[in-house]
Amino acid sequence: MSAATPSHAQPAAASREDEAPSIRAVRLSKWYGRVTALQDVSLHLAPGIWGLLGPNGSGKTTFLRLVAGQLRPSLGEVRVCGLAPFGDVRALRRIGLCPEADAMYDDLSALEFVASMAELSGYSRGAAKERAEAALDAFGLKKEMERKVGGYSRGMRQRAKLAQSVVHEPDVLLLDEPLTGTDPTSRAVILEQLAKRASAGAVVLFSTHVLHEVEALTEQVLLIARGQVVAQGHVHEIRDLLDEHPHHVRVVCDRPRELAAVVLDEPGVLGVRFPAPDAVEFETRDPDRTYAAIAKKAVEGRFRLQSLTSPDATLEALFHYLVERSGRMAGTGSDAAVGSAAPYSAAGLAPGASPAPKAPSR
Repeated sequence: MSAATPSHAQPAAASREDEAPSIRAVRLSKWYGRVTALQDVSLHLAPGIWGLLGPNGSGKTTFLRLVAGQLRPSLGEVRVCGLAPFGDVRALRRIGLCPEADAMYDDLSALEFVASMAELSGYSRGAAKERAEAALDAFGLKKEMERKVGGYSRGMRQRAKLAQSVVHEPDVLLLDEPLTGTDPTSRAVILEQLAKRASAGAVVLFSTHVLHEVEALTEQVLLIARGQVVAQGHVHEIRDLLDEHPHHVRVVCDRPRELAAVVLDEPGVLGVRFPAPDAVEFETRDPDRTYAAIAKKAVEGRFRLQSLTSPDATLEALFHYLVERSGRMAGTGSDAAVGSAAPYSAAGLAPGASPAPKAPSR
């Protein structure tokens, strides 16, 4: 939700700090008693859309709440636009939050609800109403804004929540499972608005456990498993960093066993299997070389190829591999002891990312 400030406070746009929109964490950790929810997270996110991926219970919501200033870190620090968000109204004015939990006032109209959030961010009543109308219109609720939200559908309620999160034009937008339960119309409107916010220079960080939602929006991802960031950056660049992760190349052709026989001895090819009568799948540690070898052998042997694909060159395959790897190493979730699995990082490669800063001296 938008930050609560005294009624006489100035609007968010009038009190910007000089630092550009960003999220920075340095050895950020959070625990509840003996349960570690988040451990040793260091990262820097610049403007753009970032997908925060992880299974339920992985630490996504805890991380968002720390960035939103709802929780105090147990160790380390988090900064939003250069400011520590916990207890700092200057930082809170620059943050928009759409929580997963649906905690709206059903007796209020959407216009009343969103306008009240704008007033809490420091706008006058008249300005708040104007901004609320514009925000609701942007999310496709222009004709429904006078209706009580108690009569809204799930998708409409979600769009109203998103409208309140942007009504004060935040520099950092935090969305916890924003597409859960939405219909196709609502999804299309939401995705369009998130892209516009990012294009205007905001940092948009949204969490989800539905992988195709990320692929529809961005290729910049953070993967969290057992309370740790196991990968950060561009999907394809992260894949390139996983040298120990075997890649698979699947070929559908007229003579798969003959093709396997001539490709199997090529450098980097680790194994072969036949998933279908007309298909062969190679396991390789050097996919580029294997692709070239398959093409060469196919021409030389006059094989008729119908398709050449990589079944694990998807975000879903990468996600499951990294979660499995994190599970083999000690993790930090509620069902695991504290561990030290080091994250993979493409921070220096991915658009909008930069190397994590060093921890401050104590």
